[in-house]
Amino acid sequence: MSCAIARPHDIRFTEGMPKTRSGKIMRRLLRSLASGQEITGDTSTLVDRTVLDKLREGA
Repeated sequence: MSCAIARPHDIRFTEGMPKTRSGKIMRRLLRSLASGQEITGDTSTLVDRTVLDKLREGA
């Protein structure tokens, strides 16, 4: 009996994550980066905006 297992296609290591001031990870930004889409929407609540640029460079 075989069971399907979800496995990532790509793993990226980073020093930081796109987080809000309250510490929540902005998963929608990570999904956009992973799918190669343009980041749209409000990013004004990010603690450190340079994290997005570093994640893009690593792509």
